[in-house]
Amino acid sequence: MREIIFDTETTGLDPRAGHRLVEIGCIELIDRRESGQTFHAYFHPERDMPAEAEAVHGLSIQFLSDKPLFATCVDELIEFLGDAPMVAHNAAFDFGFLNAELARARRPALDMGRMCCTVQMARKLHPGAKHSLDALCTRYGIDRSHRVKHGALLDAELLAHLYIEMTGGRQIGLGLAAESAAAARGSVADPVRAAAPPRPFREPRAHAADAAELARHAEFVAKLTGPLWHDSP
Repeated sequence: MREIIFDTETTGLDPRAGHRLVEIGCIELIDRRESGQTFHAYFHPERDMPAEAEAVHGLSIQFLSDKPLFATCVDELIEFLGDAPMVAHNAAFDFGFLNAELARARRPALDMGRMCCTVQMARKLHPGAKHSLDALCTRYGIDRSHRVKHGALLDAELLAHLYIEMTGGRQIGLGLAAESAAAARGSVADPVRAAAPPRPFREPRAHAADAAELARHAEFVAKLTGPLWHDSP
């Protein structure tokens, strides 16, 4: 199964107020494992960068001044996304900005049915707890020490690990490749199982009741008052 984990950075909170997408980071998962395929781009927002937004992600208008417009990269992004489900933290926010940019570029909007929101997942799994990306990384033991400011690709990487843990967990980077290779060679990956001696075959024992047990059962049934089966047609 192919899934896309993604995050965006913007000039503000509402695309309807003229705010724009300035960064997107996408990570491909195949069967809940990172495939190594990513998409990352910065975009010129065609407007100023509010100080409060820059304080969050550190992207100045000077830095973005030589970056391409969203419309320049839109086809490459659409190709990478394909028709896979798309996972984001507070996904309605990211989908809103992406669809606003797609509309400007005269491309079809993303189907909201593809959206998977890890905030909504966290609310169901941990009601009453904090559901920020930082708080959930702490809860699940995901290292975020290198996260000084928000960044789309970095946050998508953290979210990929978080999503994997929230949907059952994988031992990321802890020998899964070696185990898969061992399985492909027909060997046993579990050393405990490999060392265990073979068990002797035992014939299955009979489970039928003997004559004495049947007699005791009949005596017990005879003492029942108004059993339901007497009312059956």
